[in-house]
Amino acid sequence: MNEQHFAYRVRQHLNRSLHELRPETVDRLAAARQSALACQRQAVSQSVLASAGSFVHHHFGHQHITQVVAALALLLCVVFSTFWMADQRVTELGNIDSALLADDLPIGAFTDKGFDAWLKRASPE
Repeated sequence: MNEQHFAYRVRQHLNRSLHELRPETVDRLAAARQSALACQRQAVSQSVLASAGSFVHHHFGHQHITQVVAALALLLCVVFSTFWMADQRVTELGNIDSALLADDLPIGAFTDKGFDAWLKRASPE
């Protein structure tokens, strides 16, 4: 006998026995059900902004101000270093482009497969 068949037979037995219960027992069961439903948590609808504020207060409300300031300082350092490294890369590429444009290379050199190796070998770094 599988689990679903067993559950079906138990349900049938309980339904048949329901009519044999005394009225006092049925009233007590109904009162217990109403009490359980009254204690059940009800979903409360909130606006999105209220949820965001609750999230921030719940996760960051107990933090000390120094921890928050330290986290912000670390975030600023990461952002600044990212921009600084990108600026350095752009400057480096600009210098390479300027050197290539100022040089008297034929157009075919730019399409040559060994041109990248020549650039690396000819660079002063």
